[in-house]
Amino acid sequence: MTEGPPTLTLDGSVATLTLRRPSLRNSLNDDDLHTLLAHFEAINRNTAVHAVVLRADTSGQAQPVFSAGYHVGGFDKDPMAPLFFEKIPEALERLRPVTLCALNGSVYGGATDLVLACDFTVAQRGMTWRMPACALGFHYYPSGLRRYVSRLGLQASKRAFLLGPSLPFENLEKLGLFEALVEADAFEDAMQACLSPLSRMAPLALEGTKKSLNDIAAGLDCEPVLKERSRRSVYSQDFAEGCAAFAQRRPARFTGT
Repeated sequence: MTEGPPTLTLDGSVATLTLRRPSLRNSLNDDDLHTLLAHFEAINRNTAVHAVVLRADTSGQAQPVFSAGYHVGGFDKDPMAPLFFEKIPEALERLRPVTLCALNGSVYGGATDLVLACDFTVAQRGMTWRMPACALGFHYYPSGLRRYVSRLGLQASKRAFLLGPSLPFENLEKLGLFEALVEADAFEDAMQACLSPLSRMAPLALEGTKKSLNDIAAGLDCEPVLKERSRRSVYSQDFAEGCAAFAQRRPARFTGT
């Protein structure tokens, strides 16, 4: 694969975003960040997309690295660059479809927040996770700290930021971070096993429930808004179809309406 900005490809209802700078450990420069934001907007506009996979090209790497985060050269050009980076995991977390990270290599710095911004993660054994923000003199941005505490818990987040060790994925598995942690030869099958149930869900209920759960986790939930989402689902064609399919013991044919 030719190196360059992240690509967006579509296969039915699944969109795939691929990081494509393996020679630079898939570190992200400013062009990459703007490209990702544009891809996110395109995905949100395309109502046929119900799942998104975030991947990385690790070809040619002696030790696979999913991403080393923001390219350090950008700090010299703009000291505010780390704060702009926050927009990318924020937008990724807010994506309308369900997101799945294909974590097939070690991950460092801001890229760890991209992983946490995804709804689910399938990871490859033998890799490591490191957050060097304090070692660089950087107080991490608020939404990233929130995601860390929400997904890893307070003590593990303190360990990651304040001590800055390289954490084996096997240690993070104990925190419930991964849907699956598998050997390289089982990785693609594990990804498909995680994606498969999504194809059987009602799109409107899936997307609305994801948003409500994220709102609750962030302390931004409003009960009338959540109730309205529930009310709309009851009057949807998908709910009628789901009930009919259940009664008739057949697969549902959802239309997203």
